[in-house]
Amino acid sequence: MLKFHFSRQRAWLLWPFLGAGAAALAFLPPTTAALCGGGALLLGALLWLPELALYLVALAVPFGSLLPLSVGGANVTAADILLLLAWGLYLARGVARRNLVLYTPPLVLPFLIFIFAAAVSITVAQSLIDSLSELTKWIEMLAAYWLVALMLDQTRATRLLGVMFVAGASQAMLGAYQYYFRAGPEGFLLFGGANLRAYGTFEQPNPYAGYLGLLLPLAFGATLGLGRASWFARARDDAAARASWFARSGFLALAGGASALMLAALFFSYSRGAWLGVTAALGITALLTLVRSKRAARWAFVLTALVLSVVGLGQINVVPDVIAQRFATVGDYFGFEDVRGVRANDDNYALVERRAHWQAALDMFEAAPWLGVGFGNYAAAYPRFALPKWDDPLGHAHNYYLNVLAETGALGFAAFMLLWGAVFWQSARGARRARGWRVGVAAGIFGMLVALSIHNFFDNLFVHAMYIQVGLALGLGEIITRADAQPE
Repeated sequence: MLKFHFSRQRAWLLWPFLGAGAAALAFLPPTTAALCGGGALLLGALLWLPELALYLVALAVPFGSLLPLSVGGANVTAADILLLLAWGLYLARGVARRNLVLYTPPLVLPFLIFIFAAAVSITVAQSLIDSLSELTKWIEMLAAYWLVALMLDQTRATRLLGVMFVAGASQAMLGAYQYYFRAGPEGFLLFGGANLRAYGTFEQPNPYAGYLGLLLPLAFGATLGLGRASWFARARDDAAARASWFARSGFLALAGGASALMLAALFFSYSRGAWLGVTAALGITALLTLVRSKRAARWAFVLTALVLSVVGLGQINVVPDVIAQRFATVGDYFGFEDVRGVRANDDNYALVERRAHWQAALDMFEAAPWLGVGFGNYAAAYPRFALPKWDDPLGHAHNYYLNVLAETGALGFAAFMLLWGAVFWQSARGARRARGWRVGVAAGIFGMLVALSIHNFFDNLFVHAMYIQVGLALGLGEIITRADAQPE
């Protein structure tokens, strides 16, 4: 693993940037001076601590889209730029030290197979820009995963995890403000205007809830893992382990606090897909953290079935009415009834709209079963397959699996399932190998994948740089998997 230590030679890197910052403050207008001076100091800090770029990427995932840049018709966010910068810093340092390490973690090959299959479908694409934009997302997910595995060690990985929790907690507090003070579009109002669906910086409640679903299992798992490690230390009267836990008490407070805030904000989003996914994810995370046996995996499948039974429980008032009402029709979302003759109204509009887009996606697949209509081209191809009265393509099919099937055909879908199977396998391997408090983090990564996979049945969460967030988490899982075994 790379280890960057402070040295006099590295300290000299800061002087030119400190000088540039001082000059900016002295000779430029205040606003311009602040921007130029801050930029110079940031660049100097990045040269001194290249891993800082990855921490900034984690913060930029939820906030970077606030100031998008348009490049060739596609939006580029701060997260995209920082990820590219982080790779540049890593490569430059390796070349400068004549010690460039580029080993390939296990998921690189499955990623490349899917990216290649998706790229092949571009040969039939109607919009090349849309295809390249979608393909870039998966390249960035791979890049984030690969760079975390290359650049970080256990200590720096923990810092990255802490930055993720700070980002999630800040989004949760923003969502709470929106919910209680009705700060947002009128269309998001709830309960006759008493509250408003939280949406954070994601423009819509569903992707906002999806982002929280990527972080909440990690924070919850870290909290359980630290508590579990403390319990075993007390049981064994292990003074060293207790001291280690006490040193991490601040991290425990951060993880626990972020978990509570994000759980509340998830409710404020009123996203049924996220509720389902995160409920299953938290249960599976708890099982894999606390049970630590092969039976935990079998019980995980039972838990998933129990989550789907919430609809029935709502009928006998086991679940609070406000939640039961949101789940009352969720079972209908698992069907594929033809909706051409169905009249939409206020009660069934969301269901009929989704089914109309699912039908269009299946029609695309039937029309081009091998290569699809081109990666990222669902919206471009939609007018040819749209059902009557449903002219708006909405950007995607509201089901990522159908989206991949429609856009890349059978070949691309098979490659996607191969990749996702490898991701789950590698994540489960990390959960089995983890030791100490990292057991909870590894279980949380597996839980994150569960939440993501369930939510993607109802939406497309690979938007707003969340694909980078997934890559960062997979990279953390790789660090845990290859870590030397340590005593509990």
